[in-house]
Amino acid sequence: MSPTNVADRARFGRLISVFSLKTFRVVALTEATTFLLLLVASVLKRTADAEIGVTILGPIHGALFVAYVLIALNLKSEQRWTTKETGYILLGAVIPFGGYAVDRWLARREYAPVA
Repeated sequence: MSPTNVADRARFGRLISVFSLKTFRVVALTEATTFLLLLVASVLKRTADAEIGVTILGPIHGALFVAYVLIALNLKSEQRWTTKETGYILLGAVIPFGGYAVDRWLARREYAPVA
């Protein structure tokens, strides 16, 4: 095996580990938190003329949202999520507190006894 091939496999291995269930749960909770903070910042922008919160949180939440969707779609087959489950998981990214509900469901599913 050539050194280049080994380096490519190591790089691919790190990429795959990014798409782990643990990473997804962290991203889900962080995305849900930034979503709620962005909603508060949006209210403050309209009522107190404070745009700085939206200016800062908007891109952060946007990047986390994209990461949430990409990781969820990459984990679908590995986690054996049905299309319905995947739909609910993706819905969790667009409703307030959805990421928290998804994380709770994943935690229960992870520790559920195998039938």
